[in-house]
Amino acid sequence: MTFEFYLGTHVLPHIDRTDVPLFVSYRQLRARKKKRFNQKGSVCVDSGGFSELSLYGEWTISPEEYVEGLERLQGLGLEITWAAQQDMMCEPIMLEKTGLTVREHQRRTVENLQTLRSFDSSIHFIPVLQGQTLEDYFTHFEMFEVAGFDLRKEPIVGVGSVCRRQSSNEIAHIMKCLHAKGLKLHGFGVKTDGLKKYGEYLKSSDSLAWSYGARYKPPCEPCASRNVKNCANCLDYALKWRKKVIA
Repeated sequence: MTFEFYLGTHVLPHIDRTDVPLFVSYRQLRARKKKRFNQKGSVCVDSGGFSELSLYGEWTISPEEYVEGLERLQGLGLEITWAAQQDMMCEPIMLEKTGLTVREHQRRTVENLQTLRSFDSSIHFIPVLQGQTLEDYFTHFEMFEVAGFDLRKEPIVGVGSVCRRQSSNEIAHIMKCLHAKGLKLHGFGVKTDGLKKYGEYLKSSDSLAWSYGARYKPPCEPCASRNVKNCANCLDYALKWRKKVIA
């Protein structure tokens, strides 16, 4: 199984400047109103669910608005390999924000995929498994199955609620067990330590860690010459970081 690493970016011009696979949040993409894309490589779209639930405790973007927004971006020349569904994370902090249970977050996630795929759209929305424990993820797998989704036949299945514990042995075990079910997994926000532990069980992953790390380092020479404080938006820095991760 070929592994694909998506470079996370919040800087839209990067889409037109590099041919490496990119992972971009819909929250950034929807800011593009009229300017067309001159896309160089593949682009996958994150739904922005973590921000939605963190800020509002619920989804403020309806499935209809999400689909219409992505199709508008397609009209501007953006080719979308796949887009993550509007899932609901199950970290304790998210449950506190919504006041709901893990099972309710899982139920609404399944319901959302049903809704998104009911539209006449060319966009491929991937399912995202959510939970806290291994049992939770297995339960969510069964909930998708009852709803008519055979996740084993899906080209990619996201695994959510792992970002803040992505390098833990617990997540490594969860990824191993989900992989054993025959799922082709995408790990959201998996950094180097996580890839070392369970990268063999993933078909793909993404990370924006380069930008956060760059905030605490001196800028590269081109950035310094423009009086930029750091390389948090620098494509050259991001590409060098990506090469190290892949190596």
